[in-house]
Amino acid sequence: MAEFKNSKTCGNLMKAFAGESQARNRYTYYASVARKEGYHQISEIFTETAENEKEHAKLFMKALLKHGMNEQVVVINDGGYPVAFADTLKNLGYAADGEKEEWTAIYSNFAKIAEEEGYKDVATVFKMIGLVEKRHEARYRKLADNVKKQMVFKKENKAAWICRNCGHIHEGNEAPGTCPVCDHPRDYFQMFVEAY
Repeated sequence: MAEFKNSKTCGNLMKAFAGESQARNRYTYYASVARKEGYHQISEIFTETAENEKEHAKLFMKALLKHGMNEQVVVINDGGYPVAFADTLKNLGYAADGEKEEWTAIYSNFAKIAEEEGYKDVATVFKMIGLVEKRHEARYRKLADNVKKQMVFKKENKAAWICRNCGHIHEGNEAPGTCPVCDHPRDYFQMFVEAY
């Protein structure tokens, strides 16, 4: 087994840490755009996912520390990081594409290398986070499809809609233009699903 600081796994953990940290910031920017465009639920999903990415970065940092990298400098010269910022529909596409690349290519490859180098604990972290990224991709693609089809605030079948401000529940094929209880705009409604 190679000395950890000279291993590919060490560099891969640092790339993953940098990538997750940047994704977190991109998602907070995307959340702001979604909120400004009236997609409050999508904004919250971007914010929630940003917090997930923060935790992923933390796990990668913990793995670096576990393997003796405290107070060390890890140089990564061959990483590529996206610069992509637009409207909510495009941002959802950018986010989905990034998540897909993480789980289908990057983390699966990093896990393979970690196993080959004898760092099975690190390989497990990459694999487990890859499964989360797969779910993130699917969610972003579904949300993008809803935006594209203008189905964020209406559905083909009758549905329950909850006002995120006051909790009022409306039943119908689409969310009301304004909440009859608190007078907040349609932006505050989302489909109501209660599964405990």
